[in-house]
Amino acid sequence: MKILVCISSVPDTTSKINFTDNNSKFDADGIQFVINPYDEFGLTKAIILKEQLQAIVTVITVGDSSVEPVMRKALAIGADNAIRVNLKAEDSYSTAKEISNYIKENPFDLIIAGKESSDYNGGVVPGIIADIVGIPFANACNGLSTDGSSAELSREIDGGIETLKINLPLIIGGQKGLVEESELRIPNMRGIMTARSKPLEVIEPNETTTTLTESILFEKPAQKKGCKMISSDNVSELVNDLHNVAKVI
Repeated sequence: MKILVCISSVPDTTSKINFTDNNSKFDADGIQFVINPYDEFGLTKAIILKEQLQAIVTVITVGDSSVEPVMRKALAIGADNAIRVNLKAEDSYSTAKEISNYIKENPFDLIIAGKESSDYNGGVVPGIIADIVGIPFANACNGLSTDGSSAELSREIDGGIETLKINLPLIIGGQKGLVEESELRIPNMRGIMTARSKPLEVIEPNETTTTLTESILFEKPAQKKGCKMISSDNVSELVNDLHNVAKVI
């Protein structure tokens, strides 16, 4: 069984975000990059399936050389090989198109992607891949099992959980719950050393791939206002501020 995991390199959520060029470009200086959390759930699930079914796990990303440390971490966690498409990821369509081009030439039984990335939160890459490649797609999956020929899935829908059984090949958009947080793998020394000898292949992008979107302006959320503390004994002041200042009553 062959499994492909789509990986995105995103800023650590504890990083302080800044922008350059009149707030039109993200400033990556001093930023620690990590595997997108939703992708990490998917990668861990792929490694578990590898152990159960003797599957081969490949990770793929679209990006320049700066994303390679994240790919090496994926290899250290347990992926067998890695593919980097040498194209700076500018939008969801170009990213999905390049991954689709690779899949067309190198078919997989199961493709796992995060339902969205934690930086731009586009949430469309796995769906675009499914449309281009022409395979079934299930999004927001929080449960997955497979025997190598079909997969049983659970996913969140309005009002509950939907259970599906779909024949492979298949692509899913995974989320929290696909594995438990306690199951997430941390690279050990042996994994880190082994990752150095695992193949990380760099391929050039397709000449027909085009970027359809352009970032014009980034804006940070407004700074939170100060908090006024009122004693629990001073109910009249609380009611007065809620009525005359906050105007919520």
